[in-house]
Amino acid sequence: MNCFVGVDVGTTNIKALAMPPDLSQILAHASAPVTTLNPEPGYAEQDPAEIWAAFVEVIAEVNREVAQGGHVITHVAFCTAMHSLLPMNDDGSPIGNAILWSDNRAEEQAKALRTTQAELGKSIYAQTGTPIHPMIPLCKLAWLRENDPRLLRRTARFGSIKEFLWHKLTGQFEVDFSIATATGLFNESKRAWSEPALNYAGVRADQLSTPVPTTFQRSYQPGSETAGTGLPAGVSLVIGASDGCLANLGAGAIKTGTATLTIGTSGAIRQTVRKPLRDAELRLFCYFLDEGYYVVGGPTNNGGNVLEWLTEKLTLQDTDAVLAEAATIAPGSDGLLFLPYLQGERAPLWDASARGGYLNVDWQHTRAHFVRAALEGVLFNLLSINELLIDHTGPARVIHANGGFAQSDLWVQMLADMAGVPVRLNASNESGSMGAILLTMKAIGMVKTLDEAAEKVAFGHTFQPDLNRHTVYRKEFVKWQEGQKMLYVDGGRTK
Repeated sequence: MNCFVGVDVGTTNIKALAMPPDLSQILAHASAPVTTLNPEPGYAEQDPAEIWAAFVEVIAEVNREVAQGGHVITHVAFCTAMHSLLPMNDDGSPIGNAILWSDNRAEEQAKALRTTQAELGKSIYAQTGTPIHPMIPLCKLAWLRENDPRLLRRTARFGSIKEFLWHKLTGQFEVDFSIATATGLFNESKRAWSEPALNYAGVRADQLSTPVPTTFQRSYQPGSETAGTGLPAGVSLVIGASDGCLANLGAGAIKTGTATLTIGTSGAIRQTVRKPLRDAELRLFCYFLDEGYYVVGGPTNNGGNVLEWLTEKLTLQDTDAVLAEAATIAPGSDGLLFLPYLQGERAPLWDASARGGYLNVDWQHTRAHFVRAALEGVLFNLLSINELLIDHTGPARVIHANGGFAQSDLWVQMLADMAGVPVRLNASNESGSMGAILLTMKAIGMVKTLDEAAEKVAFGHTFQPDLNRHTVYRKEFVKWQEGQKMLYVDGGRTK
């Protein structure tokens, strides 16, 4: 039996999922971790050699499992994290490490495009749909131009982690429209690199990959470097899209009124729309998924990393113990509030220098209060992003939840209670890989539209909101917003 593989290249793990064309079962699954390096404060990098080794390991394992079951891989599609930047030679060999989305070294360059060069920043945002922030390659390249011009001159090619992997497999420098729209360098309406953005960044169009549709395919031909994957010649490689866009597709969140909320290490809330949207204050992204499908929303730096902080720094307990402790406290944490900006913030503040903190601390609050308030703060922040989204898309009638947090019934129920709408889980939590597989079905003509593809998504449990808890949370959310506004808008860093 033939099967499709969706590969999810994240910044924590590389994962792959194999399924038959009818999506009736998971035939194989594999995962391998990738280490993030922090050579200096604010830096976040990964070794491309480690990324490639993890990718080969994962594909080889899935290929073995599939073969043992008597199946054959016919298509491999890619879902990858956004905003990475890798300097390469003309043969695709890396010159240095990949700079990740979470790298904040370009804070001053991003600040300039929001202040002293605000008109240029607004013009670039209008073309690209990418908010101005240190995360985007546009600002990373500007940082190199100002701080490491020698590397800029030495580099023949700049690309993302996906482009590095794609070149290894195909020998071609190509990038899908979805990853391209997340660079801050791509004119989405013209489907070409933006001249103002290139001039600001200090690079030429011929140093970047050729943009192609997300359904673009190439036939795989094994070579000495790729033999370890075990993939046979002739497998169709589908270039795919970004992780945020494919998380929406893989969650079945394509129709109007359906939002997707993802919390992994970071987080995001998104809706799928039929035409590009722009926010007048540059607070929301709008990324390409497929012709007639765009994903609009806002990302947060602070999601599962807050839970990690609770376990490793605050309580010195494992995750299950921390979540159990949070469950002992009533919704609203007896007035204790938490601003979750432990690693700066993207939406809604777009302020890399923002930092977190507790508000309204008093004598009655215990460690368990601090734990619950932190979990609530992550969701309050995402719902504040959702309020910006509602102004453009209208309210969501249901939220599809995925990412690591979806494994915690407590945290997901908090979301339903706060939002006041049902929160639905997928049968599989691998929404990125699933989205890549569904995009493959569109690429090869098994379905005509992504709406038709999304109908094939299977769902698990739906969490219904408790209206009494919702009332409590609405009052606390107003207080949370007042605290956020006081510290970060009216008198704070983002003004």
